[in-house]
Amino acid sequence: MSLTDPLGDMLTRIRNGQMANLAVVDCPSSTFRKRVLDVMQREGYIRGFSETQQGKSQPLLQIELKYHEGTGVIRKIDRVSKPGCRVYAGIKDFGRVFNGLGISILSTPRGVLSDNEARAQNVGGEVLCRIF
Repeated sequence: MSLTDPLGDMLTRIRNGQMANLAVVDCPSSTFRKRVLDVMQREGYIRGFSETQQGKSQPLLQIELKYHEGTGVIRKIDRVSKPGCRVYAGIKDFGRVFNGLGISILSTPRGVLSDNEARAQNVGGEVLCRIF
């Protein structure tokens, strides 16, 4: 099955998994998804992830969701830049997400970074998603 928006699919699986209070969510693996998950793990929104291979099929990413006192750490996760409408932002263009309580994940020339890391490195790029 071909996906038009693989990152949007992964974010939806995470959102649905947290609403169902699942400990682990599976999604197809790709290098881009792993980089986004690295940022989410560094920022403390997920416990971690691992790649598993089942037979000759495509490898799966097992994403361990994080909970605090029974509620999901991720309260809101939205896709910003979509395949039909890309959203780019310079270093001065993107503001704080929920007054600094959330993050934006950007695809920059220096890799996939959170908005705080992009500010520190003084680079802009495509705004992939916002997490609170």
